[in-house]
Amino acid sequence: MRIEKLSKKQRKVLKFGHSKEFENYNSIICDGAVRSGKTVVMTIAFIHWAMRHFQNASFAICGKTINSAERNVIEKIFSLEDITSYFDVEYIASKHKLVVKNGEKQNSFYVFGGKDKSSYSLIQGITLSGVFFDEVALQNENFVYQAIARTLSQKNSKLWFNCNPEHPEHWFYKDFIQDAKSENRRRSFHLHFLMSDNPILSKEEIEKANSLYSGVFKQRYILGKWVAAQGLVYPMFSKDLITNKTNYFGEYYISVDYGTINPFSAGLWVVCSDKAIRLKEFYFDSKKQNRQLTDEEYYNELLRFSEGYSIKSVIVDPSAASFIQTIRRHKFFNVRKANNDVINGIRLTGNLLKSGKILINENCKDIIREFSLYCWDDESKNDTVKKEYDHAMDDLRYFCTTILQFKPLFSEKKISKKSNYFLNEKELNDYY
Repeated sequence: MRIEKLSKKQRKVLKFGHSKEFENYNSIICDGAVRSGKTVVMTIAFIHWAMRHFQNASFAICGKTINSAERNVIEKIFSLEDITSYFDVEYIASKHKLVVKNGEKQNSFYVFGGKDKSSYSLIQGITLSGVFFDEVALQNENFVYQAIARTLSQKNSKLWFNCNPEHPEHWFYKDFIQDAKSENRRRSFHLHFLMSDNPILSKEEIEKANSLYSGVFKQRYILGKWVAAQGLVYPMFSKDLITNKTNYFGEYYISVDYGTINPFSAGLWVVCSDKAIRLKEFYFDSKKQNRQLTDEEYYNELLRFSEGYSIKSVIVDPSAASFIQTIRRHKFFNVRKANNDVINGIRLTGNLLKSGKILINENCKDIIREFSLYCWDDESKNDTVKKEYDHAMDDLRYFCTTILQFKPLFSEKKISKKSNYFLNEKELNDYY
């Protein structure tokens, strides 16, 4: 991308670390909407800053996981001309180490994942001249502070943060973004991005992305707001998504939320070319029935439930180890443990419902009932759903996260980048 097509906020990111305008800041925070150009421009700026000011130094690139950091940052580096035109880059996957060279100058960039409490120990002991935190709101607080501590002994070190918004009680929002607004001790420069701050996106592309989200995820990912999740989890569900048709043909699946004391919920799905339809369901509430079923009894119910259909896979709540073993022992069904990432699963399921790619047969009374009752816990300081009326909701989510997100017509398509950011030497010098 030519320099004249960069937005004002993207230009500021490129200036950070070079211009006198930012000499009193030791960190930069870019938060806001998805597809707003935060990650790409920060990657470019971070590499150029490090290579201009340091020699034989070590840096860190941190994501929620090592895989996500490699996907979001490392892979992009090799496709960005405004990095590869100036530097030789090599990624040593076995060491999770990116080596960047320019003539005699060389620096190392180590990749870390910071998703849980134990991650902070991985970064202990290393001295860093700078850290780039990609998706910092998804990283563990202890890990982030440990990574920051690794830079304290280095002169002119800087911190680079980007993220999409989460709930307003999130530690990063309270410790960094709110403090940045009040000129805190960390001297952070804060830029809030919207999709309109990415000039390579057309109006049509922005509208398309806007149509994918609803509820709290639209507030966060499109409007860039740090808001709490409130009300119904799936407010987009309506009678338009209920069908009385049964003559659908395609691949058949069963999704299961296992319960003994709590209800057991199973849905039989057919995946067509561009839609997934819940054809029927089995819902057993032991409290209402005044009896509990064993794993073998549930397995027999599964046989009756699936009669007449060729089931490709049965997707089961991953915590139901004994039931999964029962299914495997009979060697009739292919059984898979469900992906149980709750918040991302809810977001994906909501997007599929909003786009009309999921239909529910009118005879599936229990899932239709739960749609009207499944709510966020308004009193929680985290993104938490109330643990009630969630059994059909869980088996629906398992189906979406384990099966649909890997089907090409159902997966979330990223808006394509029409061109790379590209700065020639004169243009780079204009910003230093």
